[in-house]
Amino acid sequence: MFVAPAFAQEQAPGTHNEPLTNTPPAMEGTTVHEAGTEHSAGFPPFDSTFYPSQILWLAIIFGLFYLFLNKVVLPRLGHILEVRRDRIAQDLDTAARMKEEADAAVAAYEQDLADARAKANVIGQEARDRAKAEAEASRRATEAGLDTRLAEAETRIASIKNAAMSEVGAIAEETAAAIVEALGGRADGAAIASAVAAERS
Repeated sequence: MFVAPAFAQEQAPGTHNEPLTNTPPAMEGTTVHEAGTEHSAGFPPFDSTFYPSQILWLAIIFGLFYLFLNKVVLPRLGHILEVRRDRIAQDLDTAARMKEEADAAVAAYEQDLADARAKANVIGQEARDRAKAEAEASRRATEAGLDTRLAEAETRIASIKNAAMSEVGAIAEETAAAIVEALGGRADGAAIASAVAAERS
C-alpha cells in the first residue's frame, strides 16, 4: 500500500489541497503570454523585429568575407595570374627565339645546298672539259700516228711501184726482144731499151 509523505499530509488548517509549485503566479502568466507570442510570430528570420540584427550580421559577415577575399584570396589569385603571365611571356620568348634559330638553320641549309649545287656544276663542267681535252689529245695522237703510218705506206708503195716499174721495163725489153727474134729479125738491146723507155715516158 502506498503511503504519502508526512509533509504532504501535515497541512496547516484552512489551506486547500493544491499542488505545490516553485513558479510564482505572475511568472506563470508571463510564460503563457510569451509562449503565445512565439507561436504567433512564426519563423524568426521572417519576423520584421529581427531585420536590424539580421542586416547588421549580414554587413559584418559581408565585411569579413570582403576582407578575406581582399587579403587572402585576391593576392593569391593575383600572384598565380602573374606567375602564369610571366611563364607565358617566357614561353613566347622561347618560341620566338627557337623560330629565329630554325629560320637561320633553314637559310644556312639553303645556302649550303646552293653552294653544293654550284660546286657540283663547276666540278661537272671541269670534268667535261677535261674529258673533252683528253679526247681531243687522243684524237690528235691517233691522227698523228695514222699520218705517220700513211706516209710510211705511201713510201713503201712508191718503192714497190718503182721496183715494179723497173721490172716491167726489163720484162718489156725481154718481151720485145723475143718478139723481134720470133719475127726473124736481130734484136738490138739498145734500140729495144730506148723504144721501151720512150713508150714508158
